[in-house]
Amino acid sequence: MATSYIDLIVKKRDAKALTGPEIDRLVRGISSGLVPDHQIGALLMAIYLKGLTRVETADLTRAMVESGGIVDLSSIEGFKADKHSTGGVGDKVTLVLGPLIAAAGVKFSKLSGRGLGHTGGTLDKLESIPGMRVDLSIEEFIEQVRAIGLSVTGQTKQLVPADAVIYGLRDQTGTVDSIPLIASSIMCKKLAAGADGILLDVKCGRGAFMKSIEDARELADQMVAIGTSADKETRALVTSMDVPLGFAVGNALEVREAIETLRGQGPKDLEDEVLAVGAEILLMAADAERATTGTLRDGSREMAEESLQSLLRDGTAVGKFREMVQAQGGDSRVLDDPQRLPCAETVEVVQSPVSGYVQGIDALAIGEIVMDLGASRRAKGDSVSPSAGVVVRAKPGHNLGEVEVGTPLLELHVPSDRSLPVSLDEIKRRALAAFSIGQEPAPPTPTVLARITPTN
Repeated sequence: MATSYIDLIVKKRDAKALTGPEIDRLVRGISSGLVPDHQIGALLMAIYLKGLTRVETADLTRAMVESGGIVDLSSIEGFKADKHSTGGVGDKVTLVLGPLIAAAGVKFSKLSGRGLGHTGGTLDKLESIPGMRVDLSIEEFIEQVRAIGLSVTGQTKQLVPADAVIYGLRDQTGTVDSIPLIASSIMCKKLAAGADGILLDVKCGRGAFMKSIEDARELADQMVAIGTSADKETRALVTSMDVPLGFAVGNALEVREAIETLRGQGPKDLEDEVLAVGAEILLMAADAERATTGTLRDGSREMAEESLQSLLRDGTAVGKFREMVQAQGGDSRVLDDPQRLPCAETVEVVQSPVSGYVQGIDALAIGEIVMDLGASRRAKGDSVSPSAGVVVRAKPGHNLGEVEVGTPLLELHVPSDRSLPVSLDEIKRRALAAFSIGQEPAPPTPTVLARITPTN
């Protein structure tokens, strides 16, 4: 049996396409433990160097889905939407988007993950709400979607076990940034989660895994093709991640900002992105003729955004978030009194040494600072501090980004329950270096850089 696996690895090494049955055999061997790690590593490197065709990528995704269970949401009436972000600094979109979409009448069902590296995880953010459960069983997850139209909980080991093996080895084999492997890993989990439609938010820029617009578009295009081939309504947006999204970066801090946004009082760039992503989901639902979105059936993106914005302003969206928090055991009083969220014992302010305009903020540098403060993980299994993080006080586009000498640039929220890997003075120095200040305001950066649909 081992020889057959070696033959398939050699075939891919020689840049030959693997057939569907060959990929099925490999994935079955991986999920059952018959393919040893060193052979999986060799296969991953062959894929990294020689690539996969679109057909191979779709076959790999399908085989990984079939390696485990699939969430069955078919008993729930209406359109069920899921959303995935490739991760960014301050990316709390799901916390706002889920309740907003549910308030608009489209069910939002999301199995999410934890953060690793400089990007925070949705589950870590939700767990900063006292009592909040993110370990629902699949049965509880389905019932909550049925009852209130909204649930966000952790992924389960019963889904896509082959991907768990491959994902764990990609970092060890230097194959993390293979676009076909990224696309198949993301999409197998999305397809196994059972939603009718999938919206993909592919981040692009300094603080994202995809640095160039070309790579971001290619990843988005491959994932949309995979979803479409699996008969799922699938679209993608490529969105900017050169500067942090919103002002807050860190678990409890981001929950607080998400609540403000759900009340219509959040940062403009965060609200703009939520509305853009949300409108795409409403239009996707309307196109599928499964959601009661009224006049949105005419395909007007502008009308969809206006409808969602009204739900932020009139309290409907924050009310839906309250329902989810209560359903998952969280203390819903945080929605009215954010001081109930964990707060850092020390807040250090970094001030501008010059006058001028903030022209840029290095999102990656901010993400790495937040990781040093304890809000995200360097390795799986690391604990996170719910109160740690950064609040940006001046950024491009916000009040023109104008600062004077002594104007606060950002706050460092430093928890007392963990030691820092570097001195606080060093963190302050790095925080200041993350800001670019010049004598002219920065030109506005568009939120959405590209839209990818099956017809692109």
